[in-house]
Amino acid sequence: MSTYELLSRERTLTNPTADRVKDVASLSRSRQRSKRGLFLVEGPQAVREALAAHAEHPLLDALYVTEAALERHPDLAEGIGEAAGSRAPGEGRRVFARLVSDEVLEAMSDALTPQGVLAVAHAASVLSPGPWGDDPSPRLVAAMVRVQDPGNAGTLIRAADAAGADAVVSSSGSVDVLGPKTVRSTAGSLFHLPVSAGLHLKECAREAREAGLQILAADGYGDHDLDDLADAAARAEGPVPSQGVDLRRPTLWLFGNEARGLTGAEKSLADARVAVPVYGRAESLNVGTAATVCLYASARAQRGGR
Repeated sequence: MSTYELLSRERTLTNPTADRVKDVASLSRSRQRSKRGLFLVEGPQAVREALAAHAEHPLLDALYVTEAALERHPDLAEGIGEAAGSRAPGEGRRVFARLVSDEVLEAMSDALTPQGVLAVAHAASVLSPGPWGDDPSPRLVAAMVRVQDPGNAGTLIRAADAAGADAVVSSSGSVDVLGPKTVRSTAGSLFHLPVSAGLHLKECAREAREAGLQILAADGYGDHDLDDLADAAARAEGPVPSQGVDLRRPTLWLFGNEARGLTGAEKSLADARVAVPVYGRAESLNVGTAATVCLYASARAQRGGR
């Protein structure tokens, strides 16, 4: 049975004012996400990665898709069919899935231009209870410290995923990592690595040191230059030292607020403050770009030091 036939067994949702539609749309609000433990996953790429994660462990609660989106994305159609037609791993029920009209999807979605598919997922299946999941010896972790912009937060999670980081942690006072705009900005990376939210930075720093990580603060006025550290790591031979600033060492990077950066107290938690050099006339880099540069510098140094 095709996915279209499977979904067509139930009536297509066409009323944008229906209670179910309102319930899904309410998840764009932080209070409702916290109360219900659910969040929205919007767009083909994000839903594709959510389906892949769901195949490994229970994640999805419901799926909504237009007929046009099924035709445009046959691989997505296959994944939706599998989730809707079989019981989820460890679950006693199938994922609810329904065809919807364009008007209904637009009413459900937080996006200005919905892309035809939306999922509702369980927050507890995504957020890690600890700072780096089950890994007792992480090598590279990114910390968002009071990062406020959803786009920056999503970019940072995506960059951490691309650089092969072991986890992303988000301090209290940061944007909700399960907000629709943040989830869209991760382009599915949210489902690839442990992400924890609302952590107290001081406690996170303590746990990082216990796990053997050095702590580096990204700071435009830092006393270490990222290029100098990268060059030193490339020239280094022999075992990685257990002390001293060395990009080859397991590292927790701190990335601060867009407007104010890291406070003095936050910087004091770090072993060193590291500046990304600016060779042109730009005043600075935004936090997402700076995080990408720093994480890749660490990733390259660590790969070369293994």
